Amino acid sequence: MTIYANTPWNDLTIGMEASVTRLCVADDLIIFANSSGNMNPLHIPDADGDGDGVPEAIAPSAWLGALISGVLGNRLPGPGTLYKSQSLSFHGRARAGEELTARVRLTALGPDREATFDTWIEAADGTTLASGEAKVTAPVAPQSFSAEDVPGLTVRSHVHFDRLIARAEHLPPIPTAVVAPESPEAIAGALLGRDHTLITPILVGNAALIETAAHEAGVSIAGLELIDEPDHDRAARRAVALVHEGRARAVMKGHLHTDVLLRAIVKREGGLRTGRRLSHVFVMDIPGIDHLVLVTDAAINIAPDLTTKIDIVQNAIDLALALGIDQPKAGILSAVETVNPAIPSTLDAAALSKMAERGQITGGLVDGPLAMDNAVDLEAAVTKGIKSLVAGHADILVAPNLESGNMIAKQLTFLAHAEAGGIVVGASVPVILTSRADDEAARLASCAVAALYGAKLP
Repeated sequence: MTIYANTPWNDLTIGMEASVTRLCVADDLIIFANSSGNMNPLHIPDADGDGDGVPEAIAPSAWLGALISGVLGNRLPGPGTLYKSQSLSFHGRARAGEELTARVRLTALGPDREATFDTWIEAADGTTLASGEAKVTAPVAPQSFSAEDVPGLTVRSHVHFDRLIARAEHLPPIPTAVVAPESPEAIAGALLGRDHTLITPILVGNAALIETAAHEAGVSIAGLELIDEPDHDRAARRAVALVHEGRARAVMKGHLHTDVLLRAIVKREGGLRTGRRLSHVFVMDIPGIDHLVLVTDAAINIAPDLTTKIDIVQNAIDLALALGIDQPKAGILSAVETVNPAIPSTLDAAALSKMAERGQITGGLVDGPLAMDNAVDLEAAVTKGIKSLVAGHADILVAPNLESGNMIAKQLTFLAHAEAGGIVVGASVPVILTSRADDEAARLASCAVAALYGAKLP
């Protein structure tokens, strides 16, 4: 807990100094842009403000001045201080990633509790970036303030997806049979993956509708292979055949019903079955969470039994490993964190945990039953006395059934502002399931996930 205490007027003496050192991070620039309305791209991380092809991420000069305000308001004189004036001259620039120190020195005391300070900002090497003078009205009485009384902020950026996409862009694009991309959203999503060198689309569907959709989306399909198959059932089967022919190493859903696509994939003869049950995994980038979160199964297995859940957990662990998560931690969710024979999902969770201990599920840590709070929040786990390497640190959330999994994923998307990509795993190739509600970031992330997962398959 950080407590800020002031120095009242009667205790101020000429020559007193105070300083604050902090690291300028990209989120500082985003927050300042939103709070000030200054959207100058020179100050926006990852934006190119001068057209030279290189992002600048220059800290706004007014943001530097705000650091001085922080010293005066928190340190000297501290809580209860009010600004009267501030002059500043700027001698250099700061950028995201640099450490800065704001300093103040008391130079004069005047009538009506007026205190005058020299103010300046230094870079880590001691270079002065800004200097000036501030006049404030100092507080008359002792006062302290807890930083915990101020609400926190969460920046809605999706850095984890950015890293996934950057990793996948270094791989050869994965040849992908895109089934019935006959809407503007579907064809644009496929071409977005192509433009980022994640996939090489092979378009399978009604050629006339695909060409119309491309025109409406304002994209060109010139140079792409287009297989004209107006019937969705036959288009799905043709996409599966492309995999068997070695021409495609992934399948992507376009503008058709999911069950039509999956029916072709799970056929015993000519499908893409392996020895495992298919399951869907949402890969979620949640603002404020310092790691990816995988949610499964929210799209395919309605009421999975224990045998199916074994495959669901193993599929998710394998995907997490392909995404670069070392020793994934899978939390098996239920309504409670203790085994209760009246709640079948707690029995399944306990069995899955023991199976992982015995090596029947490999590649990660598995624990359950866990309630949602103690799966993702360490303080909640400690409060309930749960001793586990998974509790509070879960990378994978395994839902008891499809309804609960779908609710978790939708709540994280629409209430926590998460971006959600995802694929079907357990087939011989990754299957990209997109939704009409997916935005460009979600479609691109799904292509990146498929590329990274596909690179790990035999």
